[in-house]
Amino acid sequence: MNKEEYLISNFKSNKIGDDGAVIGNLVYSKDLFCEDIHFKLSWMSLSQIAIKSMLVNISDAIAMNSKPKQALIGLVVPSTFSLSQIKELTSGFVKIANQYNIEIIGGDTTAGKKLMISITIISHTKKAIYRHSMRKGDFIAYTGSLGNSKKGLTTLLRGGKLNSQSRFITPILKADFFYASSKYVSAGLDISDGLSKDLSRLCKSSGNLGVNFIKKFSKNELCSGEEYEMLFSFAPKNLAKIKSLAKKYRTKVTVFAKAKQGRYLFTCKENHFNSH
Repeated sequence: MNKEEYLISNFKSNKIGDDGAVIGNLVYSKDLFCEDIHFKLSWMSLSQIAIKSMLVNISDAIAMNSKPKQALIGLVVPSTFSLSQIKELTSGFVKIANQYNIEIIGGDTTAGKKLMISITIISHTKKAIYRHSMRKGDFIAYTGSLGNSKKGLTTLLRGGKLNSQSRFITPILKADFFYASSKYVSAGLDISDGLSKDLSRLCKSSGNLGVNFIKKFSKNELCSGEEYEMLFSFAPKNLAKIKSLAKKYRTKVTVFAKAKQGRYLFTCKENHFNSH
């Protein structure tokens, strides 16, 4: 058991374990976005940092098949920040909030040595999608392409620069496709810690299922975190419907495996509690 799993094991609520906690028709999700863990100030503008911090939280709501409505923002702001820097930061939050029709309803701020962002998203759902509902024989698929975020991070760690369209800087969420496909999806989550790690979560949550791969992957594709693509399962009878919706919403969907009896163990290095 790693430190993250041990920490979570100390809380006993059955609401824990998905991308968000479902209470009635509301879904609550939270992510932290911290300097020198998730980003360095030299890598991204303050506006880009705020934008990404919002998008990665919205991704959790999408994965639960819920539409974000409100946000609470907690900030630890370095005391050296000027008013113009704070304005640049808040403009990023507001830009994405406006784009997704989210109302920022409050939060908290304090001073500190490093920039830290905590965002809680409150979203509404008619039918939540959980991780535990994949069944033996289901197809497993993901949206988009994998590996670009890890490549971008490697470039930054080596002192290089990325343009604003890089996946690591600005995730591209597949909200329209996933909402439209939700009626055919049995289980899902977003790919935040790499395909291999998040696939292991999907399998474990669904009763320790295994995987028959029908596609080969590079280590980079398996281990690239912060992709924020959708990883999901569905019954084979719904394959044509999923393909049709992918075409309609111009979303690349790769069916890469089938769930089987057994167990799947992830093959990559743990990311949590490790600094970039």
